[in-house]
Amino acid sequence: MARLHEPRAPGYWPLALVFALFVAFMYGPMLVIFVLSFQGPEGGLTFPLRGLSLHWFRQLAEGLGTVDIGSAFLRSLMLGGVVMLLTVVLSVLAGLAFRKKLRGGNALFYITVASLIMPSIIVSLGIGLQFRLLDGAIKWVLEAVGATGTLETYGTALGLFTSAMGAHLTWTLPFGLLIMFAVFNRFNPAYEEAARDLGATPWQTFRHVVLPLIGPSVVGIGMFGFTLSWDEIARTSQAIGDVNTLPLELQGLTSTVTTPAIYALGTVTTVVSFAVMGLTVALAMALGGRAKKGRPA
Repeated sequence: MARLHEPRAPGYWPLALVFALFVAFMYGPMLVIFVLSFQGPEGGLTFPLRGLSLHWFRQLAEGLGTVDIGSAFLRSLMLGGVVMLLTVVLSVLAGLAFRKKLRGGNALFYITVASLIMPSIIVSLGIGLQFRLLDGAIKWVLEAVGATGTLETYGTALGLFTSAMGAHLTWTLPFGLLIMFAVFNRFNPAYEEAARDLGATPWQTFRHVVLPLIGPSVVGIGMFGFTLSWDEIARTSQAIGDVNTLPLELQGLTSTVTTPAIYALGTVTTVVSFAVMGLTVALAMALGGRAKKGRPA
């Protein structure tokens, strides 16, 4: 009969200590920010904790000086949602396309994932420069055709859903592609062949067979797309134009706000990230359960 309590290996406790220190290093600062954000009106940026209240969250809702936190919050939500949708759609389509041999497919793949190894600030600067050159070309064309009224009102092509969205996609799309390639590499084509044998069209096969099976992975790609966009700073800084997302506002506030209100803002943004991840995990588990029930034995 096997013993109930096996002796620990000699290296167990040293490795457990290293792991505990790693977890403390990763999540300790987050916990400190959470705690300090719930201080009373007399609270400061360091311990000891002075009181316990929601004062700094109320102040955050009222606004921090000239910074419109609500507008920046909505901009980040909208940008994250659009980037998430495009990342999912483009990744799934690319995954389907790369199941067959494509002429130039290898070059296209390497070009797509190359942005992962490029410094983020360089990508941002390059995209910003491209759109400024585009501005110059548009103004030249408007001047050439005599559209003076449009020329006077034209601002810039840099914006939330143009240059900033493109900058974020250079970060989120390679992750989505890599996940989708791994999923289809393990996908059993026998399910599709069975659907076609039963008379299903290509669209019906994708909708009723392929999509339910890859659904949890698609949801995961969506989570990656949103969370990577939600807290992106470097790729946004030079490519967004005259508006700011919430992370950029947060970065700017770190040098001007000297109260726990900055911690309250950090707590809110972190809660949003955890909420998205929680919903994603729940949806992925639900889709995975449905796929297993519908899968033939």
